[in-house]
Amino acid sequence: MKKKVLSSLICLSMCATMLFGCGNAASEQTTTQDQAPAAETTAAAETPAAEAAETTEATGEKVTLSIYTQYADDDTKVPYDYAVEQLAEAYPNVELNLIVQAQDDGQTLKTLAATGQLPDIYQASTDLINTFRSSNQIMVLNDVAESTGFLEKLYDANKDLAYAEDGNIYAFPFSGQEYVLWYYNKALFAEYNLEVPQTYDDLLNCINVFKENGIVPLALFGQEGWNTAAAFDVIATRYNAGGIKALDEGSASVTDQAYVDAANTMEQLVAAGLYQSDATTTNYDQASQMFLAGEAAMFINGQWYIEDATKALGENVDWMFYPAADAASYEAGKAAFSGGGSASGFAVNPDSPNAALAAEVAEFITEKYCEAKVMYRHNPLVALDTGKEPDSEYPAMMKKLSDTLPSITSTTKFTWGLTNSTFNDAIQSESQGLVSGQFSAAEFIENMADSMQ
Repeated sequence: MKKKVLSSLICLSMCATMLFGCGNAASEQTTTQDQAPAAETTAAAETPAAEAAETTEATGEKVTLSIYTQYADDDTKVPYDYAVEQLAEAYPNVELNLIVQAQDDGQTLKTLAATGQLPDIYQASTDLINTFRSSNQIMVLNDVAESTGFLEKLYDANKDLAYAEDGNIYAFPFSGQEYVLWYYNKALFAEYNLEVPQTYDDLLNCINVFKENGIVPLALFGQEGWNTAAAFDVIATRYNAGGIKALDEGSASVTDQAYVDAANTMEQLVAAGLYQSDATTTNYDQASQMFLAGEAAMFINGQWYIEDATKALGENVDWMFYPAADAASYEAGKAAFSGGGSASGFAVNPDSPNAALAAEVAEFITEKYCEAKVMYRHNPLVALDTGKEPDSEYPAMMKKLSDTLPSITSTTKFTWGLTNSTFNDAIQSESQGLVSGQFSAAEFIENMADSMQ
């Protein structure tokens, strides 16, 4: 697995220039903006970039800003298209050139940064923020956040999400606290007279029944390391509520019995056939289609998938509390969720010729993302108070999650919220090895321990 990951990185390095140069062909989404005054927004206000922004405003000259962000499904397309539409009205002299974010856990963006080709605006995870901080390839946005009113709109519960460890803002977060949900097809469970599994013995029974009937028990898009890490995390939280967050922070060790038990459980489930045989070469689109088409009974993804799942499956889809070793652990574990919030969002390239303008645009787009998610994606779990209402009632699964939130006592982290880059890389690659069956539980624990040393 490590060789496969290394090979992928080498390929990314070789093709990064071509990818960036072909951004227009990959996806052309443009909008125009009239630049608002950029007075005292960032440290860039005293730089040639700020002066260029002021000149652009005075002359009405058209400016094209490149933006690297997700644009793969309705949960990413709807907010972006809405932001583009709103941007055209607010800033009519600016055009956005969309470069679609690769599904590679940030490796392409790191390669672009290494070759001096960072876009003007890019979607950054905590790992990327920390990486680019050390190389001065990410802009400090404190002043912009204050001057635009961004900080005033942040929900109190999300205040910490805006700041990195050094107390600065490097990205405008548009998501609030988020959660890993274990989705299941109610119709398939009913068809085969199966109860929603509460224990691993229940789950093993479901696996056997589904496999006997030609149905994939759980479709995983393991080509993305975050999804395999989340699959491990939902099991780990049944033994230690801190999950991968505790490992990231160093308050727990992967050699602790809780994580050994989690790895052993995952090895058992993999051997039983919980995931499809080619899980680590399956991408999101493929795995999602399997679930929505009724070819897979279960699916692990974030709560942002609620809208798409409901649209396709209607009342035949729901999410379950994660199974556990026994009934007592199952009930106790209902308060501990995988997922969480992070200082991830839209960041700005400080070396952009229009850095000051890009910072304002990044903040504007973030606000519009939040609005679109509330209005059209029926997702209230956003970073900002938008003052907007959904255009229809929340789906049943979102209502269920909303009702559950007050009882949640702990969350972990998504991989993009991890602060230890060494651990982040390791948990993604090693969990892929565990899911594929390439590593045993013991080898997984040993490899993780070696990586952390």
